[in-house]
Amino acid sequence: MSAVESAPADAEFVGRTQPFRRELLAHCYRMLGSVDEAEDLVQDTYLRAWRSYAGFEGRSSVRAWLYRIATNVCLSAIERRGRRWLPSGLGPPAEDPLSEPVAAGSDVSWLQPIPDALVTAASEDPAAIVARRESLRLALIASLQYLPGRQRAVLLLRDVLDFRASEVAQMLGTTTPAVKSALQRARARLDQQAPAFDHITTLTEPEQEALLQRYIAAFENADATALEQLLRADATLEATPLRTWLAGRRTCLPYLVAHVLGSPGDWRMEPTRANGQPAAVVHRRGPEGALHPYGVVVLTTSDTGIAHIHAFDDPGLVKRWAPRHRSR
Repeated sequence: MSAVESAPADAEFVGRTQPFRRELLAHCYRMLGSVDEAEDLVQDTYLRAWRSYAGFEGRSSVRAWLYRIATNVCLSAIERRGRRWLPSGLGPPAEDPLSEPVAAGSDVSWLQPIPDALVTAASEDPAAIVARRESLRLALIASLQYLPGRQRAVLLLRDVLDFRASEVAQMLGTTTPAVKSALQRARARLDQQAPAFDHITTLTEPEQEALLQRYIAAFENADATALEQLLRADATLEATPLRTWLAGRRTCLPYLVAHVLGSPGDWRMEPTRANGQPAAVVHRRGPEGALHPYGVVVLTTSDTGIAHIHAFDDPGLVKRWAPRHRSR
């Protein structure tokens, strides 16, 4: 086919498939737990779709066709590399908050947060934005990692994306009864994995942002008393790439004071959102006085305070949020 002949087909392909890019990225992220991998797999999905577009006969919607390709690309990736973790999935919490934290081995693949801006658009319906944020919460993404790949796919395609069982069966090359059976098993296993704080009372977005600002102020001022007032009694704290994690304010606070807080001015944070939750892009001041990228912190909040602090010590994540960082 000549370039002149292919141009209209290419334009048609882009026009019909591009509207689904954000939601496909969200789907691949739910499947893999990694924003880096999800972006690569969406690119792979679109490349495969473009190559086979001439044979697309419209027996399903374009959306269902793209999800079939994306889901199977994700399943292949899961087979290659397995599960992604948070520190709380590697063992019990530390008993002594003053002991030195333990780093995990290089063989551990870590869960990553995802910027809200990558998967939601300001022009979207507010109800759709809320629903998508709910399906991207870190607690859910972490729990999904315990499901075998095909159960994970069935659960997401049925319960999150609302495809019919017959459509899912076609996507996965199986039968409708097999899809229904896999869904039952996935729901049961997910209920076992869901942590207690997944059911806490949620705050409105302005209330979340207010709590986040108080957290940022406490950290930037190295104010342990203010942090103590923000944490729930059952708060938990974990930070990749450490195996060490803490459960309960009585251990979280001494750990932060001993190993993290430092002095006023050591930390600088920019408010943002990740996984539908309040978050901060973090820089840390080095010995020479300059600020260096640290990573991202994501909070799970409730009407009684901060229930969970997820810290991701990964400077490579910082550029994804493009923070409007100010030297102070």
